[in-house]
Amino acid sequence: MAANALAAGEGQEAAALLERTRETVNPELRRTVESLPGPMRRVAMYHFGWEDEEGRPTDGGAGKAIRPALVLASAQALGGPLAGEPGEPGEPGDPAGRGAVRAAVAVELAHNFTLLHDDVIDKDVRRRGRPTAWTVFGIPDAIITGDAVMALALRLFAEDPHPAAAAASARLAACVIELCAGQQADCAFERRPDVALDECLAMATAKTGALLGCACALGALYAGAGPEEVEAMDAFGREAGLAFQLIDDLIGIWGDPGHTGKPAGADLLARKKSLPVVAALTSGTRAGAELADLYAGPMAGDDVRAAARAVERAGGRDWAQAHAADRMGRAVQELSRAVPDLAAAGGLLALAEFVTRRTR
Repeated sequence: MAANALAAGEGQEAAALLERTRETVNPELRRTVESLPGPMRRVAMYHFGWEDEEGRPTDGGAGKAIRPALVLASAQALGGPLAGEPGEPGEPGDPAGRGAVRAAVAVELAHNFTLLHDDVIDKDVRRRGRPTAWTVFGIPDAIITGDAVMALALRLFAEDPHPAAAAASARLAACVIELCAGQQADCAFERRPDVALDECLAMATAKTGALLGCACALGALYAGAGPEEVEAMDAFGREAGLAFQLIDDLIGIWGDPGHTGKPAGADLLARKKSLPVVAALTSGTRAGAELADLYAGPMAGDDVRAAARAVERAGGRDWAQAHAADRMGRAVQELSRAVPDLAAAGGLLALAEFVTRRTR
């Protein structure tokens, strides 16, 4: 009972932090997106959920804001100003009085650059409960808009007077190269019959962990942290990001379509080599062999359900859950290197707990 109450409390803290982040970041995010030329602006406004396919305003939002929240919470944990609080000119606080908000916006733009491209690569037809941008506007417009959104992220840093902006821009650019390498590996795995679990973990770290690590590192940079603290925050985000990916992979198999906006077992239907799947395929069990047979051919509804049962019987579900918990333990160890008094990092810990306990 006490553990459940604690988890509920952390969940409420994370939800409140995410809501504050959206209130702080979304106006700047929207202003930045609206600076795009007309055709690209229309695609981007639709993708972010602010307009429908005809350009009419909607009640939609721009996503959960997990990555921007990590930027702001990291800056705060290391003594930076709260979002919106003024900093002193020439000091770590933003001379414009926005804390690390520009960095938070840049990270969210980079994240959505990957989403626009990933939806095309994966042929996903639903995101955030409605058709993906490429299905509405076509593949060329979705890809080109993704490129422009990434350019907006780097432009924000180029125009930012904050003393950490140049280092932040270089770190984000390096991160995007790394996550593109992770995406390339992910695509290659789909064409390979055998993928080692270590390879899959390295791919997930690059594809997902790198950007969460970068978000935390950027918050540290904008707080004026030293190199060792910045690297520790990056490591925290990477470990938490891998835990996040493990849970996301579980949701991709067993998530509720009503919450995910995707068909049940969507990752299995696409025969993705997600972490629970690779753990099952490499388990040496009869169920793992059954899963390999199912993955060797096209799958329909009954096959998807059989594949989900095979992953579970082969231990893939239990392994992913246990490994997510282990990675979160490592994340906390890394965080303590940068913030010895973890009480100062309550927001970060609440966010990490939130993303690894979510079910959708």
